[in-house]
Amino acid sequence: MTDASTQAWHDSNQAYLAAALEYIRAILDAHAAAGSDGGSSAAPPSLEAASAIAATMSGAPGLERVRRLFGLSDFERDVLLLCAAVEFDGAFASRCATAQGDPARPYPTFGLALAALPNPHWSALAPDAPLRRWLLVEVAAGAPGTPLTRLPLRIDERVLHYLAGVVHPDERLVPLLAPQAAHGGNRLVSAHLAVADQVFGVFNGGERSTATLVQLCGSEASAKRAVVAAAATRLGRSVRVIDGSALPSSPADLPLLVRLLEREAALGGWVYLLDCEGQEGPDSARMNSAQRLAEALRVPIALASRDRWTSMRKASVVCDVDKPGSSEQRRIWEEALNGNAASLNGQLDRLVTHFHLGSQAIRDATAEALASDAVQHNGNTLGSLLWDACRARARPRLDDLAQRIEPSASWEDLVLPEPQRLILQEVAVHVRRRTTVYEHWGFAAQSARGLGISALFSGPSGTGKTMAAEVLARELRLDLYRVDLSATVSKYIGETEKNLRRIFDAAEEGGVILLFDEADALFGKRSEVKDSHDRYANIEVGYLLQRMEAYRGLAILTTNLKASLDTAFLRRIRFIVQFPFPDLVQRAEIWRRVFPDRTPTTGLDERQLARLSVGGGNIRNIALGAAFLAAEAGESVRMPHVLRAAQAEYAKLDKPLTEGEVGEWPHE
Repeated sequence: MTDASTQAWHDSNQAYLAAALEYIRAILDAHAAAGSDGGSSAAPPSLEAASAIAATMSGAPGLERVRRLFGLSDFERDVLLLCAAVEFDGAFASRCATAQGDPARPYPTFGLALAALPNPHWSALAPDAPLRRWLLVEVAAGAPGTPLTRLPLRIDERVLHYLAGVVHPDERLVPLLAPQAAHGGNRLVSAHLAVADQVFGVFNGGERSTATLVQLCGSEASAKRAVVAAAATRLGRSVRVIDGSALPSSPADLPLLVRLLEREAALGGWVYLLDCEGQEGPDSARMNSAQRLAEALRVPIALASRDRWTSMRKASVVCDVDKPGSSEQRRIWEEALNGNAASLNGQLDRLVTHFHLGSQAIRDATAEALASDAVQHNGNTLGSLLWDACRARARPRLDDLAQRIEPSASWEDLVLPEPQRLILQEVAVHVRRRTTVYEHWGFAAQSARGLGISALFSGPSGTGKTMAAEVLARELRLDLYRVDLSATVSKYIGETEKNLRRIFDAAEEGGVILLFDEADALFGKRSEVKDSHDRYANIEVGYLLQRMEAYRGLAILTTNLKASLDTAFLRRIRFIVQFPFPDLVQRAEIWRRVFPDRTPTTGLDERQLARLSVGGGNIRNIALGAAFLAAEAGESVRMPHVLRAAQAEYAKLDKPLTEGEVGEWPHE
């Protein structure tokens, strides 16, 4: 309805309520008069005046809608109206007391309703009758032994607002619900439109719509909401999202919640989307609540989760909602760029290939880039902004799963033998040119296996493995996330795969570089299968290999113990880089670069410093410790400061500092 027609309905609804309240006033006054004079010959009150107003309205008044939605009899409607009258007009309290002949009862009771209202029936107040089944009215508690007919009746606040035309969900549901913005069907890709047709078919299936659960599985969370919204729009309804993680965990709370949600679906014309994204299934108290809720609700409902919930005892229709394919993503990019795609000079191919974004994420990234003040109508600037906006899409999910490292190291900071540097540069080439080789030259069409770019960095601690990952991230302008595998591996069967899946799923969107520390914690030589734990440990290794082969970005694994890794695992790694312990020349080079240009130094001899037999990481620790010592003394960094810092570092390593390493150093 337009604003004008909406206002006209509200005005007419208020007039209808006024006429309906006059009807109740006349009934109470007539009952009071009949009790005082022994009877009355006046014509019985009627709702004719209110009905005449309703006949002119563009839509049914609130009271009539409630009557139709919940199947109320005339008497039940009048009981509801009697309870509403006391709330709308304070004068009705005294009328109730007068009609009941008791000043101590200025409120509606079922006894008053039975005595005063036409066509009474006792079943109206049964627990399973509409008034109480749908929580339209509640019977207040009274003193022990008080008859049911003398207890106060009160209309539910949500229903009272509805009668007045006020649209607001029940306050008890507000913490669980979020409004769903409308999504036009033309914004769904073709695969998702087909799913929306399936959902509509279920929701529009009469009794089947309330007895069947739609399970929306897959990786595209935002598209699931759009799919349900599109189906609901075709039904003339709207969507409300139930946050699965906010559900009460106690089973005792479920019956009331089910009634409130079913009533709200009727009053609001809603379908529900139970959002359990990020949950691995009904394996916790809250997820058990989500499963029980989905099974109990008898309204159109869809469940959004990464995987199918196989333990459902309710009939289910399962639909996959995954991110669009490359061609669809490209079309969405071009549509969102609105004529600016041509200015990208081929950079659009890199965006499509490297980032695996859903349709809404693509539109959001494009809007963010185009709104930037830095856009100067040239492809380079726009392409750079789009690239950074895409990188930012995956960060919220990954920041909860891994540690983001801001890359600061460059090729100049990396001290490695030339063969290792060449391999690292080749890694960068594979990531940078994957679009050309995989897409344009057809390798991706041949097979999806083996397209992941993986590298193993092996070598002693402190030899530059993490720094090399930083160099690659900076070179490729990608986010770098470090995953602690020792913390990812779980002793509980199946948990390790879940942890890895969450990481890879989140990383796919942003095409980030994943740095798995301490790879040997998971990828040691696969043991002979002696029991179920051995079998599941091998499954964990196999799962990781599978995900690495399919991962669109670069996955780097580090280890200090290459010999402990399974040879079958090593065969499936594309690049293996051995980081050697730095020799004397390399250590001298590291010492030349370790102090920033702004650090004041005096008399540092890199040739003597290089005699310290430690790796690059330890050298940095010593340099940093020396800088703090010098700053405290108000001096520039000198050899004695480095000596004291070296002694502390060697003590930490439980390693003696030999005379051959520092015998010729000045001590003052």
